[in-house]
Amino acid sequence: MEGSGLDIGAVMARLPHRFPMLLVDRVLELVPGEHIAAVKAVTINEPFFQGHFPARPIMPGVLIVEALAQAAGILAVETLGLQGSGKLVYFMAIEEAKFRKPVEPGCLLRLEAKFLQRRATVCKFEGTALLDGEVAAQARFTAMIADAPV
Repeated sequence: MEGSGLDIGAVMARLPHRFPMLLVDRVLELVPGEHIAAVKAVTINEPFFQGHFPARPIMPGVLIVEALAQAAGILAVETLGLQGSGKLVYFMAIEEAKFRKPVEPGCLLRLEAKFLQRRATVCKFEGTALLDGEVAAQARFTAMIADAPV
C-alpha cells in the first residue's frame, strides 16, 4: 500500500467509527511504518456545530485531536496488519496538544500523523492538522492495541 490512498469505504474497513464519529474522509498517502496524510471535509452539517458555537461555528479541539488519532489508527492498522484481526486501536494519552487556528465549516482539514515509537501493543504518534498548509492543531498521543470488547 506504500504511497497510495484510501477512499471512504476503505477507511471504514479499517476503523470501527461511524457517523457522526468517523472523522477521516479520505487517505491521501499512507506509508506503513512511517506516516499518513488524510483529510476531513468540515461541513456546516456536522452535528457539533449546532452548539459550538451557533454564532461562530468552530470545530472543537478535542475532535481535531480525535481526527488525528483516527488517521494514526489507520496507519497502525496498516503497519501492524490488524485489519480483520478483531483488534482495535485505543487512545491512551494526549500530550502537548496545541491549537493555532480555528477550524470552521467549509475547511478541508489535512491530517498528518507519523510514528514516534512502535511496540507490539503500544504506539506513540505525532499529529498535525493543517489548513491551507498552516498548522491548525498539533499533538502527541499514545494508543494501545487490544481486543475489541465482546
